[in-house]
Amino acid sequence: MSAATAPASAPPAAGGPTGWVRRHRAALVVAAFVLLALGVALLTRGEQGNTTPYDPANAGEDGARAVARVLAEEGVDVETARSADELAEAGAGAGTAVVVTSADELGESTVDRLRDDTRGARLVVVDPGPELLRLLDRPGSPGSVDGGDPIEAGCDDPLFGDLRIEVDQAGAMPGSGCFADTLVTTGDLTLLGAPQLLTNDQVLRADNAAVALRLLGQDERLVWYVPSYADLVGDDGVGLRSLLPGWVLPGVWVLGLAGLALVLWRGRRLGPLAIEPLPVVVRAIETTRSRGRLYRRSGDRAHAAATLRAATRARVRARMRLGTAEETTLVRDVARHVGRTEAEVGDLLGSTGRVPGSDRDLISLANALAALEEEVRRS
Repeated sequence: MSAATAPASAPPAAGGPTGWVRRHRAALVVAAFVLLALGVALLTRGEQGNTTPYDPANAGEDGARAVARVLAEEGVDVETARSADELAEAGAGAGTAVVVTSADELGESTVDRLRDDTRGARLVVVDPGPELLRLLDRPGSPGSVDGGDPIEAGCDDPLFGDLRIEVDQAGAMPGSGCFADTLVTTGDLTLLGAPQLLTNDQVLRADNAAVALRLLGQDERLVWYVPSYADLVGDDGVGLRSLLPGWVLPGVWVLGLAGLALVLWRGRRLGPLAIEPLPVVVRAIETTRSRGRLYRRSGDRAHAAATLRAATRARVRARMRLGTAEETTLVRDVARHVGRTEAEVGDLLGSTGRVPGSDRDLISLANALAALEEEVRRS
């Protein structure tokens, strides 16, 4: 009898690890892809979607990622600071270069902090405007430079003497420097008026790459500072004057002076004022009645009485040919002339006479003055 056949191996248990993996294989593949995508997103965080011009993380045409990465590959420690606090934490001092892009977002307070935080460092400011030049003690406005054609260095700087740049647009900085004054260095401050030589789409034109690397790669450490409006304080105040070119204010003064000169010139031609007769003759009685109605409406009997006395004194002086005799002399002479007492005449003619208390008293005073004037005329 043949030997007994060995029993077949038992199938794996349905609840083992291998069976679980087979049942959930699709879910595991999806989870692996999700984890991989999250890992890639974390590793490339901060470099995606950056569209800030001249930013070292911007891979677009106007970004500067190519220059930043070449500098890093050449051994330069490139560090990015996107706020004034990050720049302060970077500790940029001796042996460090600081390049400032997005310079139009700097204000008075952030420029003061920039100067304090970069003492001893080499500072490169890209495309500064008139207001920033003033804050950096380099007053003036960027001039125009013809772009599109190669620009020779034209300077004695050994770093750039044999190079040339080619950009679409550039501006001349105040002072004397290289590349038609688009690159001006004074002490530890360098002004770059041709920012496009840093961009990804123009860095390979002419010697732009060499100029960028020689300008930014002189030190072992480079801090790339991208300012933000969020760092500005309330009294920084970017006003209209800071946004206008420097020639606008002198131009306004010239126009104002020219307008003033025109006014004076035309005003003299008009000549002096001419007195013309009134087209309507107003009779004296109408004026008297009108004034009387005004006095009555206002109830100012004292002023009306003073006016009546002053008019009577003037007529009596003329009648008696007393000229500019004083009031006391007038009262004395009139009293002698008409045969009345000085007290009675003074109460009628004097400026210190009694004030009428009612309209009836004012009428009585007027009648009494008229009677006195008639007595003077008769005598």
